[in-house]
Amino acid sequence: MAGYNRNAINAYTNVGFETGISTASPHQLITLLFDGILAAITKAKQHMINKEILEKNEAISKATLLIDSGLRAGLNFEQGGELATNLDDLYSYMLNRLMLAHLNNQTELLDEVYGLLSDIKDAWTTIGMNTQPDSLQTPQSVTITT
Repeated sequence: MAGYNRNAINAYTNVGFETGISTASPHQLITLLFDGILAAITKAKQHMINKEILEKNEAISKATLLIDSGLRAGLNFEQGGELATNLDDLYSYMLNRLMLAHLNNQTELLDEVYGLLSDIKDAWTTIGMNTQPDSLQTPQSVTITT
């Protein structure tokens, strides 16, 4: 019975997440990426502390995928110029730090990447609040499962 309840909760959460994605602005989609990466890093750290190797691997892999295929892939070098290049370099650095954290079980490297991403997310959120119409400024309630 507990497995059924967990599956039902996960299905409900996924529907909420998918609904959030379908109604989100491009700016909000990037915010969702940041949220997903930060959640994955948090889980990776907890799994690392608990010596849960498989779960740690999955969480770090998810964070890596979201950074590489989400944030980096979304950079527009023509319009973004030097800023896009600098972000690409920073995302590459973060990917390297995540790999080292994974290989050496170093939670401080996870903390470093988490801090860097949090700073970028805060700046991104501020930009969105200053550029979006009032109707888009209210964040939607979305849960990201990792």
